[in-house]
Amino acid sequence: MIHESCASVLKVDLHIHTSDDPVDRIPYSTGQLIDHAAALGYDALAITLHDRQLDVRPLAARAAERGIVLIPGIERTIAGRHVLLLNFPNEAVDDVRSFDDVRRLKREHGGLVIAPHPYFPGPHSLFGTLSRHADVFDAVEYNAMYTAFVDFNRPATRWARAHGKPMVGNGDVHRLEQLGTTYSLVDAAPSAEAICHAIASGKVRVVTRPLAWVAAARLAASIIGPSLGFRSRSPQQPAGATV
Repeated sequence: MIHESCASVLKVDLHIHTSDDPVDRIPYSTGQLIDHAAALGYDALAITLHDRQLDVRPLAARAAERGIVLIPGIERTIAGRHVLLLNFPNEAVDDVRSFDDVRRLKREHGGLVIAPHPYFPGPHSLFGTLSRHADVFDAVEYNAMYTAFVDFNRPATRWARAHGKPMVGNGDVHRLEQLGTTYSLVDAAPSAEAICHAIASGKVRVVTRPLAWVAAARLAASIIGPSLGFRSRSPQQPAGATV
């Protein structure tokens, strides 16, 4: 059992979208996200818009007042696949188009590279690309969108174990109710650099619980529905996280 009250352990989510996203329709602002995450006891967040890195500096003071560290991030499309790039300079990620560019980025700036939802069905998931470019990834995502019977995290977990990579619990948040069911506990000082270094060093644990199938279906309808012309309401749910 993981206890969230452990000293020097930070509650973290490193895969979050907000209304600033240029691709997905998200019904809440970054400020609203920060407020909601603070109410749930988060210590650090990465806003990872699709192919756009949000400048988090104007939001840093608001986040700090609520005890939250903001980590620069982006969900970058590289060779048609999604990759999370964390704690890199804004101008540096703009030039990343290939996995060789990711290697160069890491050599020049450090940072953290995470494989998001690598085996989830979808055209932008990594699948075999994960093994072909295993050296560029520091960690593998355990994604919150799963149920007890349908869980595409299982092959990702096996891959991470076989390659000695840590798992990172992320919400891939598109609706505020997704916060709190799956996240990471990181043994680190409260700074972006320290958190990224700790994860790369394996000082991270996943806290997660599966979604009930009704909740998963409602979330899917809420996220996919707007692009199809539908609207749905998704009430908040309390999270009872388990290992």
